[in-house]
Amino acid sequence: MSESFELPSVDSITFGTVGEPGQRVFYVQARSGATMVTIKAEKQQVSGLAAALRALLADLPPLPDVLTITAPELVEPVEAPWAIGGIGLSAFEEVTQRVTLLLEELVPEEEAAEAASARFGLTMPQMRALAERAEVLVAGGRPPCPLCGNPMNPDGHACPKTNGHLSH
Repeated sequence: MSESFELPSVDSITFGTVGEPGQRVFYVQARSGATMVTIKAEKQQVSGLAAALRALLADLPPLPDVLTITAPELVEPVEAPWAIGGIGLSAFEEVTQRVTLLLEELVPEEEAAEAASARFGLTMPQMRALAERAEVLVAGGRPPCPLCGNPMNPDGHACPKTNGHLSH
């Protein structure tokens, strides 16, 4: 059984990658005091979480510019004890002025009851900074194919929209 993490108030949270586009591995990394937690993620999870954070922020009062922060760089060496399977966000809590990000370990269905989880409490400025960082990282990858939307390698790809007959 993997280790679970509970950080109700993080000092920082970020997304980062290791490797070259097409071979990158994505991570989410949170720090609270001396505790640093790094979890492996998929590009689509990072993109989806950014969209969910943007939607949640759109429903909240706008942040003053004075509260603008940036997400830090990934702290290396990167050692992730497990990979993300499921992601959730709590409702915004007025009392704490935070949202809780829930990450669940990717495990086979028969082991779901034993899956680890991580809970990170994020402020509105942290949510906005995390969404911005995610959008930059996702956009920095391989360009999408104009026909199918799948990532293209530098030497092109066999596009499924052309039944693999056209490489571009």
